Amino acid sequence: MPASPVDPAGFVELLYPWTGAAAAGSLAGELLARHDEPWRSYHTGLHLAEVLAELDRLAPWSAAATSAEVRLAAWFHDAVYDPEAGAGANEEASAVLAASRLSALGVPTGVVDEVGRLVRLTAGHVVADGDPAGAAMVDADLAILAADPGRYDRYAAQVRAEYRHVPDDLWRRGRAGVLRRFAAADRLYAVPVPDDDRDERARLNLRRELAALGD
Repeated sequence: MPASPVDPAGFVELLYPWTGAAAAGSLAGELLARHDEPWRSYHTGLHLAEVLAELDRLAPWSAAATSAEVRLAAWFHDAVYDPEAGAGANEEASAVLAASRLSALGVPTGVVDEVGRLVRLTAGHVVADGDPAGAAMVDADLAILAADPGRYDRYAAQVRAEYRHVPDDLWRRGRAGVLRRFAAADRLYAVPVPDDDRDERARLNLRRELAALGD
């Protein structure tokens, strides 16, 4: 089994103000093990690594991208992932897990509540104006939409593999609906990055996949 692409040391460092390295390391191990569950194809340690890397990339334009709350939310946002769960159920369960685990380590209630809020935002990916933490979290989670075409196509195939239990005709209709919702958004990314072409690249990928789905 390949090693996780995520270094747990970054997670341990996030928790230094509140708990020791042993407890933080144990929790990091649990989260990485969850991302290695056999039914996952896209929502794996690689996705976590890509989200964390995107937060690093956004950091010059978003102080929130480096905050403990956003980084912890990144670690927890797919901690629970059941492809057969209802809409929003995985995000809710992941937020509840975050509250349980972080509270047990002595993380302050305000931080725990914010982590939960950010995790729940990844269900609908709708961010209000004036929410820099939400913008950083959602932008990082949706960064895959603006990936190079080869990576995007692997992502699309990986998501289909996670939903292998869904018949092809239902998959095409459901997936096309999700993609059309993204394509109809006035903006896909909220963090203001100079000379940013993420939106354009994402829309090209969305159009390609919609065409492949026959939409």
